[in-house]
Amino acid sequence: MTMPRLLVAAIALAAFLAGCRQVPELSESDVSPPPAAPEVSPGDPSPDPIQPAELGGAPRLERVGSFDQPTFVISPPGDRRIFVVEQQGRVVEMVDGRAKTPAFIDIRDEVGCCGERGLFSVAFAPDYAQSGLTYLSYTDRAGDSRIEEYRVDGSNPDRLDPGTRRLILGQDQPFPNHNGGLIRFDPTGMLMIGFGDGGSSGDPANRAQNLNTLLGKMLRIDPSKPSDGRPYGIPQDNPFAGRSGARPEIWAYGLRNPWRWSFDPDTKDFYVADVGQNRVEEVNFVPPAAQPGANYGWRKYEGDEEFRPADRIDQSRLVRPVFTYPTAGGNCSVTGGGVYRGRVSRLKGYYLFADYCGGVVRGFKISNGRAVEGRTFDDLETSSLSSFGEDSEGEMYVTSLDGGVYRITAD
Repeated sequence: MTMPRLLVAAIALAAFLAGCRQVPELSESDVSPPPAAPEVSPGDPSPDPIQPAELGGAPRLERVGSFDQPTFVISPPGDRRIFVVEQQGRVVEMVDGRAKTPAFIDIRDEVGCCGERGLFSVAFAPDYAQSGLTYLSYTDRAGDSRIEEYRVDGSNPDRLDPGTRRLILGQDQPFPNHNGGLIRFDPTGMLMIGFGDGGSSGDPANRAQNLNTLLGKMLRIDPSKPSDGRPYGIPQDNPFAGRSGARPEIWAYGLRNPWRWSFDPDTKDFYVADVGQNRVEEVNFVPPAAQPGANYGWRKYEGDEEFRPADRIDQSRLVRPVFTYPTAGGNCSVTGGGVYRGRVSRLKGYYLFADYCGGVVRGFKISNGRAVEGRTFDDLETSSLSSFGEDSEGEMYVTSLDGGVYRITAD
């Protein structure tokens, strides 16, 4: 009997992310101790926000929709609509728990899926209400990464116009795993892109430390200002702009597979969860001043352990993880989330994350650069937890490759 397609896809993704390994339950000792808004029409920006009521009960997951292998949830800035990214190549608006038809954009004919390939994320331009510009990150039929720009259809604000597609950045992928793929606009309005090290096992070409390749890096570009023959501009404050022997797009390096990362909307601190090789999963915390040029250490380091002791790396901007857990006993790969700033009072200020195989949301706070107040939120659990996302009101969502989209809420 043939296994269901969704189950096959979920198993494949787990195998790729985990490197075909088993991982342990996270111990608490791993952390240092110490009224609804009015309705608006689709496509219209939300009215002036009102102060939402706090939710003081125990945090829980509320299933709000069912989709086809969801990998991300996002809203345009100041827009009440909620969009879901599906791995096979659609971005759809969530209406009454289902995908609104037609899709916001459907590029399934262009996307190579699944396993660690597919449509990963979408980012709306900071001036989306005026420009209608939207960016997609996916792997194509050849398995290579593409970042593309689209503009909203002039006659239908609920659809992107396929005829406006513009390739912003392409990257060859030597192996089918460690693609990364999340894109977001940073607090300054620049587009950031997370790429893994190119795949295989152990970063055989040491791409993460090689400043002549975009693999294993966080990139930062300005898609609104093409220059020097590129379809994007290089921000002048990028750390390697103008430096010989380095790609100017690079913002930070030394990453294995930064599947999910985020900025704290209040403090602008940066969090990146980097999937481990065989032994250690890690979360990194970086305040704004230390973000440009940061080296996250892979492949010399896997989490807080040496992976290739003989490797020599520039350690002047080395970032050591603020949180690690061992890879064994029921987990397999870290899924990064974000700092919670929504309505659930018990979660405020916690950085939330999970493990794809373990499925339970956990969290910690940062104090003096250290992870403190580690918690396990037992009622925040789902299978095949693929991603976290947020809407325009700061509420956080969780997606499962089994199809569920959940809002984090409380009684």
